[in-house]
Amino acid sequence: MSDLSRRCFALASLILAGYLIYLLKPVLTPFAIGALLAYLFDPLADRLEAWGLSRTLAVVIVFTFIVVLLVLILLVFVPLLESQISRLIHNLPVYLEWLSSKVSPWLRKNFDIEADLFDTQALAQLLKAHWDKAGGLAATVLRALSQSSAVILNWFANLFLIPVITFYLLRDWDILTARVGELIPRTVYPTVSRLAREANDVLSAFLRGQLTVMLVLGLIYAIGLKLAGIDLAFLIGMTAGILSFVPYLGTITGLLMALFAAATQYGDLQHFLYVLAVFGVGQALEGMVLTPLLVGDRIGLHPVAVIFAVLAGGQLFGFVGVLLGLPVAAVIMVLLRHAHERYLDSKLYGQPVEEDITLSAETPAGSQSAQISQAATRSQPPVDSDKEA
Repeated sequence: MSDLSRRCFALASLILAGYLIYLLKPVLTPFAIGALLAYLFDPLADRLEAWGLSRTLAVVIVFTFIVVLLVLILLVFVPLLESQISRLIHNLPVYLEWLSSKVSPWLRKNFDIEADLFDTQALAQLLKAHWDKAGGLAATVLRALSQSSAVILNWFANLFLIPVITFYLLRDWDILTARVGELIPRTVYPTVSRLAREANDVLSAFLRGQLTVMLVLGLIYAIGLKLAGIDLAFLIGMTAGILSFVPYLGTITGLLMALFAAATQYGDLQHFLYVLAVFGVGQALEGMVLTPLLVGDRIGLHPVAVIFAVLAGGQLFGFVGVLLGLPVAAVIMVLLRHAHERYLDSKLYGQPVEEDITLSAETPAGSQSAQISQAATRSQPPVDSDKEA
């Protein structure tokens, strides 16, 4: 098989795989979630196995940890987040009144900006009425699930399948990856293996590293703002932590939200300083401890690539696309980097001669005659001294 035929076959296989994913996306959700969990926690199972435990016992311990973590999120974080959102909706008239009485006159006086673009009281009442009618976040989700028997059956099926799929994939993860490696032709195995390692480094730098940094940083902000006496500490802190994968976006957003909450709640300089101290400590810990320890110097996904991958995957394949968007983006990023290296080494790019670069750097910019003389000297063939004699 020629090189062109192999490339056409690989492209056709890739298109066919994408089409199959598109057709099977209604049933792929538990498998995608199980594969993602198995990928995230496989290093922990490998670490326990290296300590002398059997693979099955190590997977049982890791699986128990995953279940406890998910239950903790469902029983603690979700209700706490719902209560914070409810408090935000309840306090919204106070915030809008503060904007109307403090910020609007200041903008009008100093910048001649008319800030009363809408009826703040009507907006606050509208949002509050809709939230109270919905009954909160959990009630809205449960009501949406209960409106369709098919959705309920699908939800219970996923609830049963995800733990089972996660357990078996986690137990046989090393075997499955080894079997996939055996299918790769030996002629291209070194290149494919290197690219797979690079893709794993890129993906793990974000999933295992950056997501952990986001969670820890969100908890640091939430705890610090709670100690500072801010009512919406958990909501503000977790929002800042989630947005921290974009440099400075999480810090700026969380800081503005916290300062606004401190201004409406207390209105004094002391709590402003508390908020600044919390975010200063968080940034210091992120730069000196969290990022070097959890992410390291690996080149992860660019924030713009992360946003595009999640949005594009969700648009094309729904929730399955959201889960598969980051792995696909990591592979594409590594392939583009490899193609860029191949292009720089190709004849099409045309590497310049070192001597030309050196002489051009030493020659003054305006001395065109000197450059022509040097080029002519380099182009003349060497003179044979014997023949000249």
